[in-house]
Amino acid sequence: MAGMHDEDRLSEAEVEMYAEFRRRQLIPLWTEIGDLMPRSPRPRAVPHAWRWSELLAVARTAGVLVPVGRGGERRAIALANPGLADRPYATPTLWAAIQYLNPLESAPGHRHSQNAFRFVIEGEGVWTIVNGDAVSMRRGDFLPQPSWNWHSHVNVSSEEMAWIDGLDIPLQHALDATFFEPGGPDSAPDERPERSRSERLWGHPGLLPAAAQVPERATPLLVYRWEHTDRALDDQLAFDGDRAVTDQVGHAVVRYTDPVTGGDVLPTIRAEFHRYRSGVAGLTYREVGSSVVQVFDGSATVKVGDEAWELERGDLFVVPSWKPWRVQAGDAGADLFRFSDAPVMERLGLARTQIDGASLGADGGH
Repeated sequence: MAGMHDEDRLSEAEVEMYAEFRRRQLIPLWTEIGDLMPRSPRPRAVPHAWRWSELLAVARTAGVLVPVGRGGERRAIALANPGLADRPYATPTLWAAIQYLNPLESAPGHRHSQNAFRFVIEGEGVWTIVNGDAVSMRRGDFLPQPSWNWHSHVNVSSEEMAWIDGLDIPLQHALDATFFEPGGPDSAPDERPERSRSERLWGHPGLLPAAAQVPERATPLLVYRWEHTDRALDDQLAFDGDRAVTDQVGHAVVRYTDPVTGGDVLPTIRAEFHRYRSGVAGLTYREVGSSVVQVFDGSATVKVGDEAWELERGDLFVVPSWKPWRVQAGDAGADLFRFSDAPVMERLGLARTQIDGASLGADGGH
């Protein structure tokens, strides 16, 4: 027990009391409070960056050596944070991985309790089939995957394809709440429509099908197309200088939301997109909760805590809880996709944010 080993200063009765604690699997708060209740978060996860070129190289090697078999497997290679004792976790609550499919290859169906998404950094030709609804995947598309839905992937093209998976695996694992089931509908879609069923029903701004059954916990829209995200960012940047719209001149942020509720697309994951104009020095953010960020386009100098990197298209980095982070856009600007555990922190009443050192309070956000 930390803080109680100075046996020379303990009375005989105290020594016996601590021995009794140990025999009965008890630990007193007064010996542990410094670690259990620090003055501010002390994250075990550390700031770290991964290069897309290196991720793609190892994924290609795995594509040659590791088949995608039945039983629900995926050729997914997790980003393992150096501070998390060799666990396959990007942060204590978030999983991030590169998933790779060879030409004309399929990943079999399964479902799981974990909430998930796919974000496409490059390429096209893969379809994901969710409960029989075939959804095409293209560069810049964001595809949320609410829990316990059957899903599989099939590459119908003659080219490889890789994308980023994000899930709440570490959170559910820590809560002993995970379920997984292989099987489900056939991987190959009967047809490959231009727009999926979910897009035709739920993809119209401000218009919802009045008679359709609404999912209870997450977005019914299975893909958020890049062309819509791109236009929203450009339109927002046209309001440069209007503090009611943007945090700062030259920086736009949009959040992916449930078209029914207006809330986050998934109950445990927030996803958003940042666009920085050329040369813009971003504000410094500090938040309770962790996030993973990918450079979608352009380049940037990114500082997280005491670490700094020069990053370009596809590169990823982790922001641990309460570590300050800041982006300096390169000459061509910088587009960044970001996902975080913010919905969890907000629902638990633990959210806290600072921007350039100014606190937004316990329920602040951006």
